[in-house]
Amino acid sequence: MKNLLPIVILLSVFSCKKSEETNSPKVDSTKIIDSINIARTKINDSILSSRAFKDFSGTHTLTHDQVNGSGKITFTKIGQDEYKISGENKSGNNFVKIEGNARMTSPKNLKFDGTITQSISDYDNGKLDVRKGKRNFSTKDGGKTFKLYESVNNAGFADKIMIKL
Repeated sequence: MKNLLPIVILLSVFSCKKSEETNSPKVDSTKIIDSINIARTKINDSILSSRAFKDFSGTHTLTHDQVNGSGKITFTKIGQDEYKISGENKSGNNFVKIEGNARMTSPKNLKFDGTITQSISDYDNGKLDVRKGKRNFSTKDGGKTFKLYESVNNAGFADKIMIKL
C-alpha cells in the first residue's frame, strides 16, 4: 500500500494529458480604429449636411453706390457652403470688380477671401484701388442682400458694395 500511493500519484502526473492551448484570434487594433473612424466620419458628414446653408450658385446682381446701374456676379460652388465668385459692375470709367472665394459661416455672414478692384473718378481722380485679403459681407434682410462690412477704401471713403441674390 505504501508503494501503491506514490505509483498512483506518479502515473496521474504523467498520464494527465495537457490540453492544447486555445488560440484566441488576435485582434488588430488598427482595424478597430479604422472602423470607429468610418463610423465617426459618417456621423460628422450627416451633421455637416444638415447644417448646410442656402445654395447661392448662379448669377446675381452686384452694385456699388458710386457706379451707375448694376453688374453681374457669379457664384460657382466648390464645396459645402464654399463658392468661387467673380463679377464686375462698370459704368463709363467707374468700375468695381470682385474675384475670389467665399464661404458662408452663418446665415448672416459671407466670408470673402480675394481681390476687390475699383476705380471711381470721384475718389482720388480715379486711381486704381486694389484690396486683397479677407473681407466680410453681411446681411440684415435674411440673405437677400449682402453688404461689404469693411467698406473704407484706400482713398479713405466708405463704399457701399452690395450683392443682391
